[in-house]
Amino acid sequence: MPKTILITGATDGIGLVTAQQLATQGHRVLLHGRNPEKLDRVARELTDADGNVERYVADLSDLSQVRSLVDEVAAQHSKLDVLINNAGVLNSPRAITADGLDVRFVVNTIAPYLLTQKLLPLMDASSRVVNLSSAAQSPISLPALTGEARIAEAFAAYSQSKLAITMWSRGLAQSIGDSGPAIIAVNPGSLLGSKMVKQAFGMAGKDLQIGADILIRAALSNEFATASGKYFDNDSGRFTSPHGDALDAGKVVAVVGAIESVLSKVAR
Repeated sequence: MPKTILITGATDGIGLVTAQQLATQGHRVLLHGRNPEKLDRVARELTDADGNVERYVADLSDLSQVRSLVDEVAAQHSKLDVLINNAGVLNSPRAITADGLDVRFVVNTIAPYLLTQKLLPLMDASSRVVNLSSAAQSPISLPALTGEARIAEAFAAYSQSKLAITMWSRGLAQSIGDSGPAIIAVNPGSLLGSKMVKQAFGMAGKDLQIGADILIRAALSNEFATASGKYFDNDSGRFTSPHGDALDAGKVVAVVGAIESVLSKVAR
């Protein structure tokens, strides 16, 4: 049966390949992108290929636009089967957002948290949230997460943001239990050939299909139906333990509390 699937960051890299395949399979794909022209082009290409797609423009580094994105999706749909929080950033010409927050934490951690929380009313126990984690995970500076401190090196901020999304994935899964969607954190594969990898490391990277395949499995296959709160590492091809901090209940609560404190302060 066709699913309604929202993919953030669907105009490039893994998100684009995933969107192309899901649309070809007959699912209704809600394409998110930051650049309206690129988003229009992708939407036209998928529509011409008989894909059933919609387009949604939002800059995820601006949390007010994340809230607007939620409103737009909710205005069009009463049920969301899958949310794939794919959009991410490593290097950026603007490391600090207008709200005084590190852009890696905002795009990679806080925006997906806000989007997921606000879209929960459209999801039920049969739905899934697939969160893009990474093999790069490092202990989180809560002051950096909340904008009270700065991280000088981009990859350090990125790896902290990826542990943070892994942590809140586990925390949210435990808090909603069986009443809501499965929340699954996935490392799609290291050094895949996305624009991010090419720009950051100056290398072509591995086949993007590796990442798209696991995202589609996580979104649709039976093996992930009861995987809420788990972490799948596509480098090893199995469910495994994330960084130890994600298994520490107290640290998970602290990270979720820091995210909530940011959202309470940022203008709605």
